Amino acid sequence: MNWNWEVIFASLPQLLEGSLLTLELVFISVLIGGFLSVPLAILRTSENPLVSGIPLFYTFFFRGTPMLVQLFLFYYGLAQFDSVRESFLWPLLREAYWCALIVFTLNTCAYTTEIMRGAIQAVPRGEIEAAQAIGMNRYHLYRRIILPLAYRIGLPAYSNEIILMLKGSALASTITLLDLTGMARTIIARTYMPIEVFFAAGCIYLLLTFLFIQGYRLFERRMMRHQKPI
Repeated sequence: MNWNWEVIFASLPQLLEGSLLTLELVFISVLIGGFLSVPLAILRTSENPLVSGIPLFYTFFFRGTPMLVQLFLFYYGLAQFDSVRESFLWPLLREAYWCALIVFTLNTCAYTTEIMRGAIQAVPRGEIEAAQAIGMNRYHLYRRIILPLAYRIGLPAYSNEIILMLKGSALASTITLLDLTGMARTIIARTYMPIEVFFAAGCIYLLLTFLFIQGYRLFERRMMRHQKPI
């Protein structure tokens, strides 16, 4: 097989343009999902089944169904309801970008909630009892002891979730968005050279993943610097 390198290099500017949309979707969804996951994780650790039940159902649904199905339900399914089309949310829900962003956010939030729940429950009991012994109330206990320790415990698993989110963002192309994968499919429709174009797109995904891993390692090393031997 002879590779058409000219097509690969000619496709790079458009693929890089599509990668900007990919990064935008991943960054915003991970940022918002990360913030929302904290209160949900705290609710999940509650011993009251009524309190923990709602976030449990939410995480079960979004972790138990494929993201592709979730995208189709939001983008194609919600339009079937008159109440949705007549609501003030319709200008957002009819746009593929906002549907993808909402689904990505809810999906990563569900996984991050479970990561944080496990991390919170893994906080040493002695640390909590020591904080309670000096009179910390519940707010300060979570703010100064439980959540900082939980973040450090959950860092490795959270990095995997972000990488999976980066790769899963390729599904945005199924609802007409020209992200990295969507741009690659558009170029293939013009050039009829899927191997070369998808090879170039795959290399960009690898590069983005590599850069993220290196940056996350620096961040994790900084967060864990207290554990280094003296």
